[in-house]
Amino acid sequence: MRSSLVLLLAVAALVGCSQTNSGTASSTGSGASGSGKGMTVGVVFDSGGVGDKSFNDSAKAGLDRAEKELGITPKTVASQSEKDYATNIEAMASAGSGLVVAVGFAQDKALKALAPKYPNTKFAIVDGTVDAPNVRCLKFNEEQGSFLAGYLAALVTKAKKLGFVGGMEIPLIKKFYAGYVAGAKTADPAIEVLPPKYTGSWDDQLKGKAEALELFGTGADIVYHAAGRAGLGVIKAAQEQDKYAIGVDSDQDAMAPGHVLTSVIKHVDESVFSTISDVKSDKFTPGTKVYDLASGGVSLSPMTYTKDKIGPDNLKKVDAVATDIKSGKIKVPTDLAELDTYLAALPKK
Repeated sequence: MRSSLVLLLAVAALVGCSQTNSGTASSTGSGASGSGKGMTVGVVFDSGGVGDKSFNDSAKAGLDRAEKELGITPKTVASQSEKDYATNIEAMASAGSGLVVAVGFAQDKALKALAPKYPNTKFAIVDGTVDAPNVRCLKFNEEQGSFLAGYLAALVTKAKKLGFVGGMEIPLIKKFYAGYVAGAKTADPAIEVLPPKYTGSWDDQLKGKAEALELFGTGADIVYHAAGRAGLGVIKAAQEQDKYAIGVDSDQDAMAPGHVLTSVIKHVDESVFSTISDVKSDKFTPGTKVYDLASGGVSLSPMTYTKDKIGPDNLKKVDAVATDIKSGKIKVPTDLAELDTYLAALPKK
């Protein structure tokens, strides 16, 4: 009788996570929560959600891989707005998840408040900063991949003008921009990178398209986006204008074959998978874990549809620059102040 009651309470706890103010949490499998076989892993997606062909989808890919290879039980929930973060994180933690992953820096405030409340639960946050003994912060050197994208764009452009569309005008996205400009100017100091555009949203594809069309109309023939789902509008604009976009976070080249020059891949999938693996094998450590070019945490896409247009000589040049970044010979700027210093030190041609 007692064992039946315990089982009913456990089931009730899991069911309680199935609906939140922001949407429905889903799960597959029937494993118990906690470490070991069948560990439950809860993932709280940022706005844009699964289907953004970018940041959230990459996190989902890591979760799917862990379900297949590690036998974990996944639970997911989408956040429609900032007010949903705390509700969703707590729902996952209170349901007994062995690990809760918050996807996106905007969730750090909610996680800071909740992590101490669940000391026996492990947490991870992508791009955010939370100093707690049960939280791992998953960070990326996005500027390094962006540098390669800018360098490649400068080799390919015929207009000698490049554009950039970001989502929110925040330090994280300015890091993408700084690397992009540095790479372009390293390849050719005469390249003009037009003033960056920002959609003010991670979701508004029409705004992303409009900003890209304005950049193309001003003379750019390649536009790099770091705007989440809103960036899909940039790719659409490039396709319509017969120009190039540069994708971000995931390999977006196939979204408009021949019109996405390359994609700066941020391997959120690998960070999520490796964190799940660490928790499952009792190797989890808190603090910050950085994924960079040298470790394979960021990279360019294989350029399946554009490799022939780019040409082997240009690809070799990009590979050589990547080697210099990995070795530390090139230190890529991470913000606008560092970018100014970097550009001032470039040799004049």
